[in-house]
Amino acid sequence: MFAPPVTHVYNPLDYAWKNHEQYLRWMNPRGTRVLFLGMNPGPWGMAQTGVPFGQVAAVRDWLRIDGPVEKPAHEHPKRPVEGLGCQRSEVSGERLWGLFRSRFPDPADFFAEHFVANYCPLVFMEDSGRNRTPDKLPASERAPLVAACDEHLKTLVTALDPEWLVGIGAYAEACLERVAGEGRKTTRILHPSPASPAANRGWAEAATGQLQAAGVWK
Repeated sequence: MFAPPVTHVYNPLDYAWKNHEQYLRWMNPRGTRVLFLGMNPGPWGMAQTGVPFGQVAAVRDWLRIDGPVEKPAHEHPKRPVEGLGCQRSEVSGERLWGLFRSRFPDPADFFAEHFVANYCPLVFMEDSGRNRTPDKLPASERAPLVAACDEHLKTLVTALDPEWLVGIGAYAEACLERVAGEGRKTTRILHPSPASPAANRGWAEAATGQLQAAGVWK
């Protein structure tokens, strides 16, 4: 389905399902006031742990998720999956979950009103090991992927019935507005990627300010 320059595709919902299942148990079954949405897994975050923005320390020590992680069927030699034993830190996840942890020391307090999901569950890698995001795929490959991800997002929003939809970055915000934004409050926060100069200048403070200005947080 995916042609070069994409050479490897990981699906953490397959090989890291046991961790993802533990993560889903944090979801409040009575609904969620705020749904945060990212684009797709990073190679050192969800690709390793099965948790959106899943920086290892946050997943293991704060969320207390400890399931085994298997190997993807076609593993990239430059992007090995080491599960919770991965020594690299996903900076985006470190920043995102670090903010939530600082505001909600007990994760149960965070998940009582919030949930974090990704629009697309797949990781796309080029032969060099470079990450390739879904928006960079050619239209012929992107169209069926978007259709499937839109349907899942619609189902998720219906199930959680959130008051607020928060895109983590512009791409995720656009997905929320396209699929589920009608009749719901939609906003976005700065993406915590280290590739963003703005995110490297006090991301937690910037994101908190955006959430407070929108009225998501007091």
